Amino acid sequence: MPKLVAVSDKIAFANPNAPLYPRLALGKSWNEMTVTWTSGYGINDAEPFVQWGPKEGDRMHSPAETLTFTRDSMCGAPARTVGWRDPGYIHTSHLKELWPNKIYEYRIGHKLNNVTYIWSGNYQFTAPPFPGQKSLQRVVIFGDMGKGEVDGSNEYNNFQHGSINTTQQLIQDLENIDIVFHIGDICYANGYLPQWDQFTAQVEPIASAVPYMIASGNHERDWPGTGSFYENMDSGGECGVLAQTMFYTPASNRAKLWYSIDYGMFRFCIADTEHDWREGTEQYKFIEHCLASVDRQKQPWIIFLAHRVLGYSSCICYAEEGSFAEPMGRESFQKLWQKYKVDIAIYGHVHNYERTCPIYQNICTNEEKHHYKGRTLNGTIHVVAGGGGASLSAFTSLKTKWSIFKDYDYGFVKLTAFDHSNLLFEYKKSRDGKVYDSFKISRDYRDILACTMDSCPSITMAS
Repeated sequence: MPKLVAVSDKIAFANPNAPLYPRLALGKSWNEMTVTWTSGYGINDAEPFVQWGPKEGDRMHSPAETLTFTRDSMCGAPARTVGWRDPGYIHTSHLKELWPNKIYEYRIGHKLNNVTYIWSGNYQFTAPPFPGQKSLQRVVIFGDMGKGEVDGSNEYNNFQHGSINTTQQLIQDLENIDIVFHIGDICYANGYLPQWDQFTAQVEPIASAVPYMIASGNHERDWPGTGSFYENMDSGGECGVLAQTMFYTPASNRAKLWYSIDYGMFRFCIADTEHDWREGTEQYKFIEHCLASVDRQKQPWIIFLAHRVLGYSSCICYAEEGSFAEPMGRESFQKLWQKYKVDIAIYGHVHNYERTCPIYQNICTNEEKHHYKGRTLNGTIHVVAGGGGASLSAFTSLKTKWSIFKDYDYGFVKLTAFDHSNLLFEYKKSRDGKVYDSFKISRDYRDILACTMDSCPSITMAS
C-alpha cells in the first residue's frame, strides 16, 4: 500500500504573464529588425516595449504593437473546439535605422500600471547588411521541421523525428549563421494551439539571435471554404491565423504571406503556395515584380522560396501524378525563372533532400554538377529541402535524368555568399551537421547580363 513519504513546498509560476520566446524577423526596410514575443499582458495591463541599443552604447525604448485572436478567429475543429487555448498576447516592436552589421543588445519590457517593470533576459543580434553590401553572408533554409521533446516523451502528432536534431545543429553553428528561412509547415500544431508555444520555445535560442523568416505551408493555412488554394483540412482549423500572428513577416498583407527580402547581395522572393499563384493572379504579379526589380550588379544572387514544390521533385507522391511537382507549377513560373535568371529555387513540403541540374523546360542546361563557372548556368537549380524534421518522404523508383543528388534523410541547406562573384551551396545532415552535397557558382556581372534561351528579347531584322 502506498505511503506518503514527504510533501514538497507548493510550486507555482513566479509570473505566468512574463514575456517569453523572443523571435526576430527583418522588417519592411533593410535597416529594420522586428522583435516579436508572447506574454499574458494586454494593453490595458501594461505597456510593451523593447529596450535596445548598440553594444556598449546608449539604450532607447521602442513601443510594441499588441495582437491576439479569439476562438471565433479559428475556421474549424480542433482549433475552434478541443484544440483551443487562449494564446495570450503577441507583441511586435520595430527597431529602426540600424547600422549595417553592427551588434545590438536588447531586452523585452512591460511597464505595469503601478509603474513597475517586468523584464526578460538579455539578448543580442547583428544588424543586416545593406542591399548590395559586400560581406560574408550565410543563410540557412529548410522546411517542415515541427517540434519535439528533448526527453523523448510522447507528444501529440509525434512524427517530427528529426526536429530536435535540426534545431540543435543550428544552435551549435549559430555563430556561422546570419539568417534562417523556415519555408512552411512550421510546427504541425494542426489546430492544437499550445503546440505553437512549444515550438517557439524550441527555436528561441535561434530566433532570438538571428532573423527567423517563415513561409506559409499547408499545415498553417489550408481549410475548406476559406480561400486557400488547396481545399483540404491540413491546418486543423487554424486557416493561417496562428502563423501570421505568431511570426512577423514584411508582407503587405500578413494574411497573404508572399513577400521579398533584400539581404546584402541576396534578393529572396518568397511565395505563398497556399494562395493561388497561377499566371495573372495578384501573387504572380508580385513574384514577377520581385524578380524583375533586382539590380543584379548590386544583388547578383536571386533565390526563389516556396513551400510546395513548384519546380521539380522525384517524390513518389508527385511521380504518381505524372507531374513531378505541383500540377501547373512549372507551367506558371518557369518562364519567370528563366527570364529573370533565378539562380536557385528551394522548396519544402516533400520531406527529403534533392537537387536538380540547372534546368529549363525539363531539359538540363548544363551537365556540370559541382562548379558552375561564368555563363554556364543557363537555367535554374531546383532544390527540395523539406527534411527539417517531419517523417521522411519516399522517392520514386523512376530514373529522373534531371536529378543530381537525392537523400532520404533529415537535413537543411546553407548558402554562403563570399562576394558578388562567388556563392557556395551546402546540404548538411541534421544528425551530424556535416556536408553531404555542395556546389559553387563563380561568375562576373557580364555573365549575368549574357543572353540565354528565353532570357532576352527576341531578335528581329530591325535589331
